[in-house]
Amino acid sequence: QDELLWRLRSVCGLKNTVGSKILAIGGAGAWAQPLEFTMKTVRSKYKLDIQDITYDELGSLIKEAMADKSVVSMAKSRADKYLQDPGISLETDRKYVENCFVLEDILVRLMDKYNCRAVTINHCMGTIMPLSETTACLTLSLLNDAGYLAFCESDFVAVPAGILMANISGKPSFLNDPTYPHDNVITLAHCPAPRKMDGKNSEPAKLLTHFESDYGAAPKVEMKIGQVVTNIMPDFGFNRNVGLSGKIVSNPFMDICRSQIDVSFTCNSKTVAERMPGFHWITVYGDYMKEAEYAMNKIGIGFENLG
Repeated sequence: QDELLWRLRSVCGLKNTVGSKILAIGGAGAWAQPLEFTMKTVRSKYKLDIQDITYDELGSLIKEAMADKSVVSMAKSRADKYLQDPGISLETDRKYVENCFVLEDILVRLMDKYNCRAVTINHCMGTIMPLSETTACLTLSLLNDAGYLAFCESDFVAVPAGILMANISGKPSFLNDPTYPHDNVITLAHCPAPRKMDGKNSEPAKLLTHFESDYGAAPKVEMKIGQVVTNIMPDFGFNRNVGLSGKIVSNPFMDICRSQIDVSFTCNSKTVAERMPGFHWITVYGDYMKEAEYAMNKIGIGFENLG
């Protein structure tokens, strides 16, 4: 029955991913790759229904929301409640946090309008800031914690794998930047990390500014030490994804993106360095290596399991 269960979990996740809809604020992107090739491959393999939302449209919605006293009042009230959480410490301007709740309300209404539960934001280190008067980092974290699928950078090389792993695991997926593996440890980091990485319980977090801009609100999530995680590394050509299981051993605080985890693994570090493709990684709590390989093989993507 366990064999049946993981296969059904994989197929269920795949079925809920292929053909699903996602909003792309500011249009779709492809990290360091020709956009036309990436989007053609995404539509061929994953058949995603990508709805482009222009920044002009978003800007009008933000302007309208900021002028609506009831929306602003609700955002302040929700920010108050959020900041009362004993697991949260505020180390940025409170106004940035309130504006993140305004932006969250807008994105939820957009997803309701388009009947979907996934969103990604392009140019999130520039265009979004003057419009929302904050960064999208905390907003994306809030959406993931609420059961939506929210990703930064609109990187459609990695976003499809993020949707798939969230649908397989039933938990948020953390899109992150890998560093260089050494001594059987690799540091993974990004600013918009979910707090409810297990799908239920909120991890402690500090609310800081977004790292590169020193502006807005971004959570530094203290992920659970000892937690087993699955890491998926999509390649640029959608031919080979690499899987690496590991365990969170620390939450460092270096001069890189705010949410940081050191993940230990048993594979040789040099092998990881040589075999890791693409750029962004997807990380989820739990061991879903078998499910990932089973699902990806069904849509013609090879899978290399580094253990």
